[in-house]
Amino acid sequence: MKLIIATIKPFKLEEVREALTGIGVRGMMVTEIKGFGSQSGHTEIYRGAEYAVNFVPKIKLEIVVSASMADQVIEAIKTTAQTGKIGDGKIFVLDVLQAVRVRTGETDADAL
Repeated sequence: MKLIIATIKPFKLEEVREALTGIGVRGMMVTEIKGFGSQSGHTEIYRGAEYAVNFVPKIKLEIVVSASMADQVIEAIKTTAQTGKIGDGKIFVLDVLQAVRVRTGETDADAL
């Protein structure tokens, strides 16, 4: 099993969710986060005063899938979330050693 962690732009969330559902992803965790990377924030003017925005709003997706499905999920996120502009996000892939469904006690692939 693989844990795929992706950060994307907030306005891309619904499009990415639809793409993942379309390829058979049955669940994901979504968190609103703030962060910075290459863009290193920006400045804005609020009520006449300029201030620095050091952290940019992002969405973090966490998806656990079978190892055989991981490449398909990564490709779906990559193509759907891409705008071609700075700040499109990142995708990380980690191994998952065990999964347990709390309600039924099912483990590993059955728990997904």
